[in-house]
Amino acid sequence: MREGRIIKAISGFYYVHLHDEPSESIIQCRARGVFKKRNISPLVGDLVKIELTENEEGTVVEVLPRRSELIRPPIANVDQAVMVFAATSPAFSYPLLDRLLVHAEFSGIDGVICLTKMDDPEEKTVEVQELKEIYEPMGYPVLFTSAKSGQGMDELLRAMSGKINVLAGPSGVGKSTLLNRLMPELDLKTGDISTKLGRGKHTTRHVELIQLPDQGAVADTPGFSQLDFPDMAPEQLSDGFVEMRKFSPSCKFRGCLHQEEPGCTVREALSSGTIASTRFENYTTFLQEIKNSRRY
Repeated sequence: MREGRIIKAISGFYYVHLHDEPSESIIQCRARGVFKKRNISPLVGDLVKIELTENEEGTVVEVLPRRSELIRPPIANVDQAVMVFAATSPAFSYPLLDRLLVHAEFSGIDGVICLTKMDDPEEKTVEVQELKEIYEPMGYPVLFTSAKSGQGMDELLRAMSGKINVLAGPSGVGKSTLLNRLMPELDLKTGDISTKLGRGKHTTRHVELIQLPDQGAVADTPGFSQLDFPDMAPEQLSDGFVEMRKFSPSCKFRGCLHQEEPGCTVREALSSGTIASTRFENYTTFLQEIKNSRRY
């Protein structure tokens, strides 16, 4: 048996890059029927064992344990999510950024914030210095890039090097354009901004791992579409906010929701400016969303 990683999955076929083989050495595989009986579905990013067949194809016989798993997009063993937003159009959204970061935290995935279209002549929809001041102290790098001028491309590539990355963010911000700038040979399709809807057209339809020029890979995916909190208890939410996670163990009451409870150290940190008001507002919005969903 040989070991490798699934880099693409289409119509029941799994394309596996074998370890210690050139990047172009890809084996087309089917999966054994036993996976269906065990309710296991191989995913892009999975480390697998395969048996080679006589026709130079293969069969996936074992899926090795996963470090992380995303449902939408379906991908395994992601190390890092690059949250891509535009400085201009479509308009920047703190609520969407925080929603993505919370999902990354609960998935055990590191987060990097990438602001694109920095050289766009349109008026910027976010204060870039404020963005850095809020998120970098939490450990989230904030990168400023332009696929047109090349600004920040080397920094972005260094941040992604040696890791399995996924790009996340609203459509139309230029995720495929960024990848085309990093790897011109890809020639990925890009979509125009819809002026009627104020968002981009989806241009990526399946999940595929693309090898970076240096070590590591990036998943060209249709984007995150599972962004609600269906299985989360209200008291769990603050664990997805890294700055609240530091203070919440010191709250007077176990399971504190950081709303009106006395002795809440999270609200004390908010009052002192240690926790950004935008972050706390989004936490409160998500909390109410979770409460509402549990009433039905």
